[in-house]
Amino acid sequence: MGSGGFGPRLEDAPLLSGRGRFTDDTAPPDALVARFLRSPRAHARIRAIDPEAARGLEGVVLVATAAELQGDGIGTLPAEARLADADGRPLREPPRPPLARDRVRHVGEALAVVVARDEVRARDALEAIAVELEPLPAVVEPRTALEPGVVELHPEVPGNLAIDWRVGDAAAVEAAFARAARIVRVETRFSRIAAHYLEPRAVWAAHDPDRDLTTVTVSSQGPHLQKKLLLAATGWAPESLRVVSEDVGGGFGPKFPLYPETLLVAWAARRLGRPVRWVAERNEHLAADAQARDLEAALELALDEAGRFVAVRVDAVAGLGAYLSSLAATVPTTGLARVISGLYRIPAIAVRVRCAYTNTPPVDAIRGAGKPEALALLEAAVDRAALEGGFDPVELRRKNLLRPEDFPWRTPLGYEVEPFDGPALLDRALALADRERFPARRAEAAARGRLRGLGIACHVHATGAMAGELARLELRPDGTVEAWTGTRASGQGHATVLARIVAEPLGVALDAVRIRQGDTAVLPSGPGTGGSSSMVVSGSSLHRGATALAERVRALAAELLEAAPADLRLEGGRVVVAGTDRAVALGLLARRAIEAGDPLRIEQPAVDPVQTWPAGVTVAEVEVDPETGRVEVVRVATALDVGRVLDPVLAAGQVQGGIVAGLGEALLERVLFDPESGQLLTGSLLDYPLPRAAEAPPVAIDWVCRPSTRNPLGVKGLGELPSNGAPAAILAAVRDALRSLGVDGGLDPPLTPERVWRAIRQGLS
Repeated sequence: MGSGGFGPRLEDAPLLSGRGRFTDDTAPPDALVARFLRSPRAHARIRAIDPEAARGLEGVVLVATAAELQGDGIGTLPAEARLADADGRPLREPPRPPLARDRVRHVGEALAVVVARDEVRARDALEAIAVELEPLPAVVEPRTALEPGVVELHPEVPGNLAIDWRVGDAAAVEAAFARAARIVRVETRFSRIAAHYLEPRAVWAAHDPDRDLTTVTVSSQGPHLQKKLLLAATGWAPESLRVVSEDVGGGFGPKFPLYPETLLVAWAARRLGRPVRWVAERNEHLAADAQARDLEAALELALDEAGRFVAVRVDAVAGLGAYLSSLAATVPTTGLARVISGLYRIPAIAVRVRCAYTNTPPVDAIRGAGKPEALALLEAAVDRAALEGGFDPVELRRKNLLRPEDFPWRTPLGYEVEPFDGPALLDRALALADRERFPARRAEAAARGRLRGLGIACHVHATGAMAGELARLELRPDGTVEAWTGTRASGQGHATVLARIVAEPLGVALDAVRIRQGDTAVLPSGPGTGGSSSMVVSGSSLHRGATALAERVRALAAELLEAAPADLRLEGGRVVVAGTDRAVALGLLARRAIEAGDPLRIEQPAVDPVQTWPAGVTVAEVEVDPETGRVEVVRVATALDVGRVLDPVLAAGQVQGGIVAGLGEALLERVLFDPESGQLLTGSLLDYPLPRAAEAPPVAIDWVCRPSTRNPLGVKGLGELPSNGAPAAILAAVRDALRSLGVDGGLDPPLTPERVWRAIRQGLS
C-alpha cells in the first residue's frame, strides 16, 4: 500500500549541503552569550550565592539569580498534563523555579545565569560566582523515595508521592485471579535513559521594543506549547511573544517540554534589549535535559486451563525526577495503560502506578512514552506462562491474539482499538524471521561456543488525538502553494510527505509546494510533533485543506472556462477541461482571486482528532558469547500494520531507527546516579553507550496493513511502533539464549555484557 513517485527528500539538498537553518545558525552575529551555573550536588540547601565578583568582570552584561527573576515577576515553570488519583485528588505539582531558590534538587539544576559578550567571558564569570551549599541527604530510587522517614524533596509533597494512580476494575481482576488455573509474575526495573539528538538544545531570543515583541527561536518539537508555557511562567501578553522553531536536529520527545534555559534566555533578551543565545553542551544535556523510563514494575498474568488470558494486574513505581516536566505524569500512567493489553484479548485489567519525586533530572516523554516498558513486561509474562505451562510461545500467543472478527474491540481500560489481524501479523513476522530453521542456526552457534536465542514481541501504539492543529494553505500568484502546518519536523522527512499530500489534489509538482512549520506568529495553534501523530493529525488536516482549496480553484476556473466544475481536472499546474485543450494556469487564477479581494486561501483545523492504533509483531534473534556476556542482535524481522504507507522508503527508515533505539534500551543505555550522593555517574558519551552502526542488525520488514477509517489518509502513525516492540523482542531473545544455562529471569535491562556475564556465572554455579 502506498503511492508512487518517490525520490530524494525535499529536505535533503539544503541539509546535506550545509544550508540548514538550525537554531544557532540563525542567531545574530552580535548576540550575547548565556551560560548557566549548575549545581554539583543532587540535594543541598543554598546558604549563599554571591555574584558580585562576576558582575564586575569586563564584558559581563548580566549575572542573575532567583532574586532578580522574582523581582521581574517571573514565576515557576508549569507542567502541561493533569491527572487525579482514584479519590479525585489532583497530582501534586511542586513549584519549579527557573533558577534554584532555597534548595537544589538535582545535579545540573541551574543556580545562576550569566550573559556576556562572548563565550570566554561568560565562562570566566561562572567561575567567579561564589556559592555555598549545605549538603542534604539525596534519594534517587523511586521506591526508596516512598519509604517512611526518607528525606522529602518538597514541603508540598508529603512522602514524595506525586500521585497514587489507579485504573481498571480491581474487583473483576481479583475474581479472575481467584478462579485462574495458573498465575505468573514478572518484575523488572527499567533504567533511566536519555535521548541523544545530533543537535543539542539551543535557543536565542531578541526583543523589539518598538513592537514590544520578544521573538524566541528554539530547537523544539512544539513551538506552540513552548509559547503557552512561557506565557504562563512570565505573565507576558500573548501578542508580545513569538516562538519560532526552524530546522530541528532530532527530538524524540525531550525537545517538547519548556526548560528553564529557554525561559531565562527570553527573559534576558527582553530585560537587556539585546539578542541572547545559548547552546547546550553534551554534559549539560545529560544533566539537565528530560530523561525517561525510571520504572520499577511487577505484572501478574492469570490464565485458564486452556491457556487463555483472563486477567492482568500491574503494580508499579515510577520516578518523576526532582520536578514535574510538561507531559511526565502521563507517561507511566495513561501511557502504560493504553497498551498494557498488547494485541491480546484480556477480559480484566487493573493498574496501579505510584509516582515519586527523586533527586534526579525530571523525566518526560521519550520515544514510546511508557509503552516500551509496558509491552516488555507483558511479553515477558507471556513467555513465562508458556514456559511454566508447557505451551509453545507462538501457539500461546496465537490462542490469545485479537482477530479481525473480534472487532470492534474496547480494552478493559476503555480504549477502542482499531481493527488488525493479530495471527496474520504473527505468521508474517515468523516467516520473515525464518523461525522454522532457527533450531539449525542455534545448533550451528552452539558448535562455535555461542548461545542463540529467539524472542517474539506483539506490540501496539496509540497515536493521534493531539489537539490544536490548524492547517493553512494558499495558492500563490506564481502557481506555487504555501502550506502551513502545526506539526514541527525533527528529521523525519515531513516536508516531503506533506508536500505530496498537498500536491496530489491540486495537481501540482512536488517542488511547487512549500511546507512551512514552526512559527506561532503565522499559525495561532499547533500540536507540534509527538506521539507518532504528525501524519494522522497534521497530514489529514492538510489533505482536507488541499481538497477544499482544489474545490475553490475548480469553482473559479469553471467561471473563466465556462465549464462545469465536474468536467475540470487539476494537473500540471493547470485546470484543464476534460477532453479539450482549454486550460487555465493556477497562477492566473490566484492573481484573479487576489484582485477580487478573495485570495485562494483555506484554513483547516483538525476534524475530531481520533486515536489510531498501529500494531505489529517483531521477532529478534541474538547470539550471546558466554565467555564475555556480549550480546549481538543478529537479525530482526517485523510485520506491521500502520494503515496506509505514504512513503515506503521513509517508513522503512522509521522502522530501522526505532529498532536500533530499542536495541540501545535493551542492551546498552542507562543513566546512573550514585545511590548515596545522587551524583551523576554517566555524564558523557564515554560513560553512556549508544548503539553504533556496526551494532545495527539487518531488519526485514513487511506491511500487513488495513487502512484506518478514522482519518481521510487511512494512516495510523508509525514512528514509535517499532521502538515499542524492539526492546521486548530483544530481551526475550536473550532470555531464550540463556535458558539452557539455567538463567531465567532476574535480568533487568540494559543487558550489558557485565550483567549477562554475571548471570551466566550464577547460573553455572
